Amino acid sequence: MNLKPLLIFNTTADHGNAEKLLPVIKGLFEKHQFDYETILTEYPGHALEIAREQAEAGRKFIIAAGGDGTMNEVINGLMRANNQEQNKPVLGVLPVGRGNDFAFGIDITKDLEKAVHAIVIGKTKKIDIGIVTGGDYPQGRYFGNGVGLGFDTVVGFEAAKVKWAHGITSYLVGLVRTIFLYHTAPNYEIKLDNETITQPSLMVSIMNGKRMGGSFHMAPKSDPGDGLFNLCIVSQVPQIKILPLAAKLMGGTQEGHPAVRMPQSRKVIVHALTGNIPAHADGETICYAGTELTIELISQVLDVISMDGV
Repeated sequence: MNLKPLLIFNTTADHGNAEKLLPVIKGLFEKHQFDYETILTEYPGHALEIAREQAEAGRKFIIAAGGDGTMNEVINGLMRANNQEQNKPVLGVLPVGRGNDFAFGIDITKDLEKAVHAIVIGKTKKIDIGIVTGGDYPQGRYFGNGVGLGFDTVVGFEAAKVKWAHGITSYLVGLVRTIFLYHTAPNYEIKLDNETITQPSLMVSIMNGKRMGGSFHMAPKSDPGDGLFNLCIVSQVPQIKILPLAAKLMGGTQEGHPAVRMPQSRKVIVHALTGNIPAHADGETICYAGTELTIELISQVLDVISMDGV
């Protein structure tokens, strides 16, 4: 049975603004005479269920339209499907969410006309996927973009409370709030492939992609298909210096800063010696106050649509 490509569309992405883009996307596919089916998500976790069911049913091509939460759900559905002996469906991405960091990391443009064109052409590339174990996910949670521990996680928590702003504005408000809420770094033991770092760490980002929070370039040199995580580890800095350092992160110019280390590793184990670990994966909460997390990379495991040649 040859199933058509499936579009999984989250109309609630970007505070519901994504719904306005559904007719635009349908029009673009019609322009290319691209034959597909559509399922709209109805509740949190639905995209994961759909992706898993469709992968197990033999669907070869799944297109996810939403933000980073939608992408994370679809990735988890594809990775959890009980047909690992078969090739996983190809994943196409239409970024219509708030941050769209996963799309940015795999070089998918927010220009929907070009993104749809790439899907129609169908050129693919392989990427790595990570899995984080611990906190609220003792069995593990997959991620495509990255895991954030500490300061940037709290920024995300605070940004989610900002209902009157969208995109980068909500993250900037969350940033300012977090400077006053979370300025004393917990002491972490961070085990990498080739070294162990023990220090007060304001923030630890374990990146498969390049950016978090829609604007913070934690790992501007990251390649999601190179078999390695790129880390951004920030030690304790005075409260007055957090905002200038955040500006460097937004510009991707933090490398060389005395408080910043940017190693690479395939596996990362973080243990809180003092304090705790607030953590997220692709913006999805892993824990508010964990004690230990293990983050591992699965190399070249997922085919995604590429913008090359578009």
